[in-house]
Amino acid sequence: MNNTTMITDTPTPAPAVVRGDSADSIRQARETARAFAVGLTPAPDPSLADTLVLMVSELATNALRHGGGRYTLELSAGPNTVTAAVSDLSPAPPRERTPDLNGDTGGFGWHMIRHLAGHLAISPGPGRGKTIHAQLPRQLALAESTGNARTAGAA
Repeated sequence: MNNTTMITDTPTPAPAVVRGDSADSIRQARETARAFAVGLTPAPDPSLADTLVLMVSELATNALRHGGGRYTLELSAGPNTVTAAVSDLSPAPPRERTPDLNGDTGGFGWHMIRHLAGHLAISPGPGRGKTIHAQLPRQLALAESTGNARTAGAA
């Protein structure tokens, strides 16, 4: 009888990085996020790509508008999570504000990010500024059914 146990590791893909300083870079960040999520092995929950794209779009937009005009996005994945880390030039933490329902001043981004992310952390950025780490579980449907997804809070 063979008492050998087969251990299989989930492959960890290389991080994907996007540096941006324009509205066009947000499109690139979204495309990179979708390709990153779709390329994960084993395949994550099908809704992960859409959720990650929306979260990355809001993080990058907020960094451009409120974080000094430049950002770096790094996407990484572990066995159970996918993380979008966005660094910008402003040390000021994001702030919740009342959304502008009648104009174009926004106010929806941080609220949306807090709702989408399974976990959020804010740390000092490289040099100056900050990095926002927004994490999603690879299996969104399972996490939602157990009540463990989208319990966001800033650290």
